[in-house]
Amino acid sequence: MKTDYDAPRTTDVLGAETALDELALTPTQKADADEAEILESLDLPGADLSGEELTVRVLPKQSDEFTCMSCFLVQHYSRKAPGSADHCRDCA
Repeated sequence: MKTDYDAPRTTDVLGAETALDELALTPTQKADADEAEILESLDLPGADLSGEELTVRVLPKQSDEFTCMSCFLVQHYSRKAPGSADHCRDCA
């Protein structure tokens, strides 16, 4: 059966007892305050991060890892593509 999606709907999706006024949200000062807090907590690109400390321990490449020459990710040798000397399985 073909459906004409451009035709006006003949059935009430929400139900006959649902009023449009019940669905409308009333704006409150709390919603505006939450939005302001969110905007204040965002860091903009190019922001000065010189006072931040790195909290992740970075390890050098291990003897059982390789660097993929396509995506430049350090991966375990088990992820090396068969027949390829320097590409991972995702990039091969």
